[in-house]
Amino acid sequence: MFADITLPIPFDSFTYLVPPDMEPRVMRGCRVVVPLGKNKIYTGVVLNTHNHAPQGVEVKPVIEVLDEQPVVNEQQFAFWQWIANYYLCPLGDVMKAGLPGAMKPTDERALKESSRKRKSVKSDVSPSAWAGQLSTLNPAQQKAFDEIEASFLHQDVTLLHGVTSSGKTEIYIHLIAQYLAQGKQVLYLLPEIALTTQITERLRRFFGDRMGVYHSKFSDTQRLDIYKRQASAKPHQLILGVRSSIFLPFQNLGLVIVDEEHEQSYKQQEPAPRYHARNAAIMLAHMCGAKTLLGTATPSFEVYHLARKGRYGYVQLTQRYRDMQLPTIEVVDTKEAKRKRLMKGAFSPRLIEVMQAALLRHEQIILFQNRRGFSSFIECKTCGWVPRCPHCDVTLTLHKKTASLTCHYCGYTTRIPDRCPACSPPPSQLALGGSPAQSFVSIGAGTERIEEQIPKLFDGATTLRMDLDTATTRAQYERIISDFSQHKADILIGTQMVTKGLDFDRVSVVGVLDADAMLNLPDFRSYERAFQTLSQVAGRAGRNNTPGHVILQTRSADTDIIRHITSNDYWQMFYEQMTERQLFHYPPFYRLIYVYLRHRDDQLLDHLATDMATRLRAAFGDRVLGPDRPPVARIHSLYIRKIMLKMELTAPIDKVRQTLTAIQQQMQTMPIAKSVNIYYDVDPL
Repeated sequence: MFADITLPIPFDSFTYLVPPDMEPRVMRGCRVVVPLGKNKIYTGVVLNTHNHAPQGVEVKPVIEVLDEQPVVNEQQFAFWQWIANYYLCPLGDVMKAGLPGAMKPTDERALKESSRKRKSVKSDVSPSAWAGQLSTLNPAQQKAFDEIEASFLHQDVTLLHGVTSSGKTEIYIHLIAQYLAQGKQVLYLLPEIALTTQITERLRRFFGDRMGVYHSKFSDTQRLDIYKRQASAKPHQLILGVRSSIFLPFQNLGLVIVDEEHEQSYKQQEPAPRYHARNAAIMLAHMCGAKTLLGTATPSFEVYHLARKGRYGYVQLTQRYRDMQLPTIEVVDTKEAKRKRLMKGAFSPRLIEVMQAALLRHEQIILFQNRRGFSSFIECKTCGWVPRCPHCDVTLTLHKKTASLTCHYCGYTTRIPDRCPACSPPPSQLALGGSPAQSFVSIGAGTERIEEQIPKLFDGATTLRMDLDTATTRAQYERIISDFSQHKADILIGTQMVTKGLDFDRVSVVGVLDADAMLNLPDFRSYERAFQTLSQVAGRAGRNNTPGHVILQTRSADTDIIRHITSNDYWQMFYEQMTERQLFHYPPFYRLIYVYLRHRDDQLLDHLATDMATRLRAAFGDRVLGPDRPPVARIHSLYIRKIMLKMELTAPIDKVRQTLTAIQQQMQTMPIAKSVNIYYDVDPL
């Protein structure tokens, strides 16, 4: 007997010989240990068994069977295959993403697992009674709840478009309770791990141990326990998690909630599969016969477009909970303030004034700066030399606390040089010890620099900082959020982490320090993203009885997008942007597929990318643009080229996949192209 087995590497499957004594135990969905190459050992999942011996290749035997029963069910297999087909990636990449790390050990760990007795998940857990009573929905929430129920009678997917702090979570809780009472399972997706901290506590009060939490900040063992529990006879009825939660085994899924559906972090960027968790969750729900609710205050254009066309249901919630007013958004023209030399670091006089008044009232403040580190880069005062990453085409970011320069793409870190290597001023011209502060000037302001400026401007104010430098673990996330919730700090400084659904009662002021950083990106989605991000961060203010005040600092005060944000005019912004997108063949009217090529040799890569683009044009015509260099054209010492395909929505993805695969195989038959890495990003963000 032979078995086709998928391994956690970028291939679909390999065929292995099943020894006779293992035949009764090797079944579809079970894990097995197999050799690969001369000395590699992997844990794989059996796709099927058969009696057809591969021709012309050596077939190696399965080493060991790890499971008595399948750990991947038929619904998961169908979902894995859809992910692989739609996102144009090998099934092995999907398997790698779909199973917790502890379920796919490699090398000697794979051999040892069969003899190691893991703690089994307790199967005697019975569903608890409700841990708390549901609160009564207010009239606006009840109306929205009823409309969602009515929409689900006719539509599988419904968009809940509710302004910030309108009480969408309370509606979710009532829907969850309804589906759980019917014996159904619910998947509640959030875009950020940081959000799970506040939501977990809130949901736990109502659903007790009926709920499980699943995300990447948990240990391998914790994620394995949740996975096993979901595959057991007593699974959690409610799963709260981030995008990887869609790969858990569900037995009776009835409802999927995708909160903050517009968020970019639902899109997996690296490694493959480069899936969008919102879109994949919609397909998962469809496969399971479940309903999907998409919730947001600022819908993605793709979702809003489908809702307007009637493909999705649409429910609106226009008033804030307890009739709280939306925050006042005040625009400050920093271009004028800088001309008059009134800026103090990153702070305008008006922002300082509003912050000082809030601190006197013992209220809290959130400052949004979408750049971590101390400054974007340093520059030699004498010759203008800027240190760059030796492996990537980017400047190194200054982190003052660690006195280091870091690449935010590959992680390369080096110390700040004592002197400029380009012009090398003699030591006599440097301060004693060669102080880099006197040799270089730092350009731009990151969250670390903002944090340093606060004590100079606001005497006695305490701060917390939330970015990828301070919140690298689940415990750090939770500590920062808990401390700020308990008013252990007056000011929270953060990157996009602070924009996403966090709820703090005492925050009355939000300062957006540099709105232009989002407006000036070379991306057709830049205005949409800026509106979403700035509207969301503005919504953190005034969430209790405290009036909210947002200071939005920008050098582009007279642009349309700033006017749309200040007036909260989503529809007008949507209309203007959609007109342009339809004209230039961008989503949601066309589907984008990016074809990437990576290689260590820049000139060879140019030749191969041009060759592939020519072959693609022969198949797809003027739907092909490029090749070109992306904004960051080298990462991890690999040069990158990008080819863009703009495909009609009616184009069958299977046929597109077949054509792309055939062209890729043609390319890789060329001896010079064997080492080039070709991959795809479908529906890129």
